[in-house]
Amino acid sequence: MTDTTAGTPAPAASPTLFEQLGGEEAVGAVVDLFYDKVLSDPDLQPYFTGVDLDRLKQHQRRFIGQALGATRPYFGRSMRRAHEHLAVTEDAFGRVVTHLAGALAEAGVDEETIGTIAQRLLPLKQEIVTA
Repeated sequence: MTDTTAGTPAPAASPTLFEQLGGEEAVGAVVDLFYDKVLSDPDLQPYFTGVDLDRLKQHQRRFIGQALGATRPYFGRSMRRAHEHLAVTEDAFGRVVTHLAGALAEAGVDEETIGTIAQRLLPLKQEIVTA
């Protein structure tokens, strides 16, 4: 019996969504666009009163990066702990998702990929919505 796989390279792993989108730089740009939209929304502004936005954006970059397959770990609080004191409503959650989709679209991400990202983040609703 002959080993026909000897010397044959392993197939390359498919790029993660994080890599497909352009890595840290692209995720950072989307996060910036996202917060521009969220902070311009009068219904969402009160959730961010007194918040250190630079720190929040850094956490968000890492969180979204990890959700999309980045290797850099996210060490922030759980979504439940981070949001439990905010009394986030279903309407507010929906508005945030809409703004994220808008930021992704503005950054040139196609609709299918936006849908895939939304499906990965949608389970967080039960952790974030508390009102």
